Amino acid sequence: MTITRSVWGFIERRDYRVMQRMNRWRAPRWIRYWMIAATRMGDGWLWYGLGIMLVLYGGPQRFSAIGAAGAAAGAGILVFKMLKRLSQRQRPCQIEPHCWSKVLPPDKFSFPSGHTMTAFSIALVVSYFYPSLEGTLFFVAFSIAVSRIVLGMHFLSDVLAGIVLGVALGCATITTFASFGLA
Repeated sequence: MTITRSVWGFIERRDYRVMQRMNRWRAPRWIRYWMIAATRMGDGWLWYGLGIMLVLYGGPQRFSAIGAAGAAAGAGILVFKMLKRLSQRQRPCQIEPHCWSKVLPPDKFSFPSGHTMTAFSIALVVSYFYPSLEGTLFFVAFSIAVSRIVLGMHFLSDVLAGIVLGVALGCATITTFASFGLA
């Protein structure tokens, strides 16, 4: 129990230090635009647009790719909603005001980052079916993840947990689809 408390205490102290640095950092304008654009891409419209593009131009594996990505994203939504209710961790923007970001959070709980989890699960699954998109998809996923910290929406540990959970969901989905001969 003491080890668990000291580990969580260490994580919380680190998270608060990173939060305070991000909240006080006057990022250059181009970084501000990039972070806001990245976080907005993670709101869902980018993934729907990707799905439409795959339907139109995705070739013979398009329905398997869309099904697997949709399954990963759907499972991710269930997981992050459950974990947010369980953890009830406040968001950084609720604890300390941000110096320039006025982006409003989609809900009131921080752990884990749903934007990050969704981005990484979809990036992993779609890049499995379309390896040529891998670099672009992971650049977008990392941009979304970083934007959640820079904009004061999440703590570093929320985003790291979102990455781990997103990759796990992506791998599980690919494995499941492959075992049924759909991947």
